Amino acid sequence: MTMSRRLYAIAAIALATVMFVALNIAIDASVTNARLDLTENHEFTLAQGTRNTIAKLEEPITLKFFYSKKVAAEYAQIQAYATRVRDLLHEYAALSGGKIVLQEIDPEPFTPEEDEAVAAGLTGAPTDNGDMVYFGLSGTNSIAGKEAIPFFTQDREAYLEYDLTSMIYRLSTPVKPVLGIITSLPLDVGAGGMMAAMQGQSRPYVAYQELQQTYKTKMLDANFASIPPDVEVLMIAQPGALNDKQLYAIDQFVLRGGRALVFVDPYSEIAGANQQQGSSPIVSDLPRLFKAWGVHFTSDKVVGDRALAQRVQVSDDARNPVAEYPIWLHLTPENFDSTDPLTANLQALNLASAGALSPLKGATTHFAPLLRSSNEASLIDATQARLNPQPQTLMDAIHPTGQEYVLAARISGPAKTAFPEGTPQGTALPPQIKDSKGAINVIVVAESDMFDDRFWVRLQNVLGRTVATPFADNGSFILNAVENLMGSNDLISLRTRATNDRPFTRVSKIQAQAQAQFQSEADALKQKMSDTEDRLRALQQGSTGKAQAAGLTPEQSAEIDRFRHELLDTRTQLRDVQHNLRKDIDLLGGILAFVNIALVPLLLAAFALGLAWLRRRRRARAIKV
Repeated sequence: MTMSRRLYAIAAIALATVMFVALNIAIDASVTNARLDLTENHEFTLAQGTRNTIAKLEEPITLKFFYSKKVAAEYAQIQAYATRVRDLLHEYAALSGGKIVLQEIDPEPFTPEEDEAVAAGLTGAPTDNGDMVYFGLSGTNSIAGKEAIPFFTQDREAYLEYDLTSMIYRLSTPVKPVLGIITSLPLDVGAGGMMAAMQGQSRPYVAYQELQQTYKTKMLDANFASIPPDVEVLMIAQPGALNDKQLYAIDQFVLRGGRALVFVDPYSEIAGANQQQGSSPIVSDLPRLFKAWGVHFTSDKVVGDRALAQRVQVSDDARNPVAEYPIWLHLTPENFDSTDPLTANLQALNLASAGALSPLKGATTHFAPLLRSSNEASLIDATQARLNPQPQTLMDAIHPTGQEYVLAARISGPAKTAFPEGTPQGTALPPQIKDSKGAINVIVVAESDMFDDRFWVRLQNVLGRTVATPFADNGSFILNAVENLMGSNDLISLRTRATNDRPFTRVSKIQAQAQAQFQSEADALKQKMSDTEDRLRALQQGSTGKAQAAGLTPEQSAEIDRFRHELLDTRTQLRDVQHNLRKDIDLLGGILAFVNIALVPLLLAAFALGLAWLRRRRRARAIKV
């Protein structure tokens, strides 16, 4: 009897083991790619934009994934990332129904495969023993179009899906739509302007580079008199002084159905940095066109916002190195229109010295705000902001009106020409369009510094290439706006989902409140301390000669002692104020630390003790019974 029970138990264990192994094999074979994505933004689930792009493929695309599997075997991080890239590429191929042909190639050293990787434009990363690790992707379409990702850098891992989908989109759209550009900004040569370009040191702004990848950009000459007929969308960024013929050309382009994206600015900091070349005006405006479109722009005022002020470094003092700079704004989803595809998925935007937009009374167009300030904002004279940019001075100039100022808006609906009196003299045919053919589609942004790399992207050199890693959605906003006006929204959700700006909003609010409450007091104490030090220094220097001859008088000694006590008291008060600047933040940090470190273990311990007590009580009852 005992032997049979033992054999039965052994057989049951063996059967359970076989069933467990069989179940794992079956699950591995059938649901290998099954995943549960619990992230807030569904970061590990293919976006609908990717699915739409793949579904629209009409011709096959060949993707070659080059990965030096053997050479990279010693590098765990690259291996893990390569696994993710490979899995994602297989998902793309599976969704395509055969339209995406995926090939995996291991370019071992000194092989034809390595030569193929180099010829495809891939970049190898050297290892300690001199071998090269290739980890990139090349793609071709049926008409000899080529695209490549030279190396999958881990800094852009969050943008992996966007990089892959945009590559497929470009391969599937061999004829690029034309984007016309009117600008005085050095978008195509970068922050150094034409001087850097002539020295061979130009580097276009990242947003412009990304526009070039997807569209055929056509820079209109400063003396243009018409909009080329192949231009589908016109982007106007910080325009210089446009004459009537040029304004008329833009007017007619919009009225006949052309779409326009307009950036104007009451104080362009990009232009200010390049002003020595005299090519970019600091202030830009299109009042004649705006009036026809039903828009008013405050070209002489900038928006100052206490709640959205960015924190900037203003001092080398380690105890209080930063201050709130209220004309540099950090916008979050609360400031975006959640119903417009252009802004619905944005996470963060950084703007500098933006103006305000508002609808004109009696306009026939529809004015839909896209970006707004908080209600702790007011308008500041642009000249004051330019000539006296001290953070506390600007903060003091803000008198919140309770109004949320519009920083960008979409203009749609019927419109009339900005030239009701007729065409400007000397303008050639065709005949003038006086009323729009259907609804116009124009996006106006009261800021142009969002093109500036320093406000939204980190640049670093990786294997001889400049890699851009965004920390805000400025570039996404610009590309989304162009793509939306072009009539496609497939890549919009991909660009914005990768920038996971998750600020400590409670901490930011506490910082802003403390800065407004205590900073002026701190500045006054610093000034008082500086004045006291100056008086003490002057008194000591003035009495040096007399002291050597006859010593200090009792009055002078008393005065010096009084100044020293006053200096010590002022320093103490300043320390108290600086402590108050961080008091609430430190308290919040202490509470969070207690919750994370102590409260959870205490709750678990209390639960375990309670469970043990209940078990003991049940046992006691069972014994009594």
